[in-house]
Amino acid sequence: MANGLLECEYQVLRYVPDVVRNTGINIGVILRDQKSRAVKVQLTSDWRQVRCIDPDVEIGELEAIEEDLRVKLQGEPEEKLLQLMRESLSMNVQISPLKGHMAESLPAGIEQLMRMYVEPRSRQRGVQLSGRAAIRTQMRKEFELAGVWDLLAKRIPAARYTRRGDPLQIDLMYKPNGTMRMFQAVSLDQGLESAKVLAFSAGQLLEGVKRMDGAQLMLTAVIEPALKVGATDETPERLEMYRFGVETMEEHHIAVLTTADLGRVAETARRELRA
Repeated sequence: MANGLLECEYQVLRYVPDVVRNTGINIGVILRDQKSRAVKVQLTSDWRQVRCIDPDVEIGELEAIEEDLRVKLQGEPEEKLLQLMRESLSMNVQISPLKGHMAESLPAGIEQLMRMYVEPRSRQRGVQLSGRAAIRTQMRKEFELAGVWDLLAKRIPAARYTRRGDPLQIDLMYKPNGTMRMFQAVSLDQGLESAKVLAFSAGQLLEGVKRMDGAQLMLTAVIEPALKVGATDETPERLEMYRFGVETMEEHHIAVLTTADLGRVAETARRELRA
């Protein structure tokens, strides 16, 4: 550590749908502390530019790369890194050569590199995320501030607890003291589809978690505040739709919180995980 800074090395992940034309876009960064070998992996939460160059892209497959790499690379010796990354990356995801970087900490370093290589254009244009992407970004921010983001399981297949073929994936999960907590971003801005899908699966999730893991499931939907989606007394139709979505989920034993509650939720996770 020089002058209080960590000596790190980083690589940039790039999505290239057409390897012949070599047109692509940066989607994430891998940052590793050279001394402790601790690793931080972060991918973008805004996939709109990726969809612009490849409308048929499977976003779920790209999102899964982040957790896969984080788990596989943690603490591995240098000679195994390239092999593990090749196993985790799809043919359409390329990785840049290693470069050095000095950082105050891994979280601060990767945030700086994300601004430099992945998100500069969207930030300059002031692009605002919306829907589930905005909620999930806020979830990540609060759990990272609480220091527990890397302790949470991500993208849990509901089919593990419901039945084969269920396409639903739960955003976040952790299991403190025999109680499983699951969190799902549910946007009520454009409609009620995601609320209905979660409500439909809730009963099977509750039963499946008890049967498979012997745990009591506490399933939480994180939604936008009513004002954020224009659900007010002045817009009675949107307000009714918003209330219907909330009530539908609550009727199926889903706790409903808004993004304004995430700081408290993340602090609870920190205490329960003793982070």
